[in-house]
Amino acid sequence: MAHENEYHDAMIATLELAWGEGFMAPGGKGNVDRMVAGLDIAGKSVLDIGCGLGGPAFVLAADHGATVTGTDLEAPLVARANAAARAKGLAGRVSFRVVEAGPMAFGDASFDIVFSSGAFTQIDDKEGMFAEVFRVLEPGGWFTVYDWLKAPGGYSDAMREWFRLEGLTYAMRTLEEHEALLRETGFVDVTVEDRSDWYRRVVREEYGKMKGEWRAPMVDRIGRAEADRFVENWRAMVVVCESGEMRQGYSRGRKPL
Repeated sequence: MAHENEYHDAMIATLELAWGEGFMAPGGKGNVDRMVAGLDIAGKSVLDIGCGLGGPAFVLAADHGATVTGTDLEAPLVARANAAARAKGLAGRVSFRVVEAGPMAFGDASFDIVFSSGAFTQIDDKEGMFAEVFRVLEPGGWFTVYDWLKAPGGYSDAMREWFRLEGLTYAMRTLEEHEALLRETGFVDVTVEDRSDWYRRVVREEYGKMKGEWRAPMVDRIGRAEADRFVENWRAMVVVCESGEMRQGYSRGRKPL
């Protein structure tokens, strides 16, 4: 089944206004730096799953010295990422390609590091993708993930309302489930970190700016109706973050030698 693109122009414009040019997950460059802190990635090959517009890959290449291959299901995002790579003079060190859901078209032990920021939250078959990550990693290689997660139990009406306003497909798991999946897949040196308090504070600030200083730029970029919709979207996101139902977390594991 062909993938149906979900990231329309208004959403992309809003995400870049909130999180910075090229970024489709919170935290921008600082979040990327945190994800690879303590890892030696200079000169290493990195696979970025769910690369989006390419912001994290550019940080990994320009600031950390990696060679990056980014993959995404959405062709318009990949086209924009490749154009940005050329504009930044990084086309020799960063490349992006469109992929289909399911097994990856890379050989065993193809990458030193697999990186993913805010993408696994939309992957339903996490068991299969964790296994694929394990397969394409070199022995001794690291898998590092930042993701949008949920609290234990089913989705509340407030969470479903946020999903409706987002217009995106979500398949959230808990941080504890991510940890268990890493271990069950065969990763060692597994660590997880709950950063829900960080984004709970940040999303309040973002919502305030949506109603204030970002309001006029949003209207200029996407029109009043879409700007109103995204203000409501952020309000709904504040609700699920402050209730503790929507969580943010980091997961990391190493493929054994």
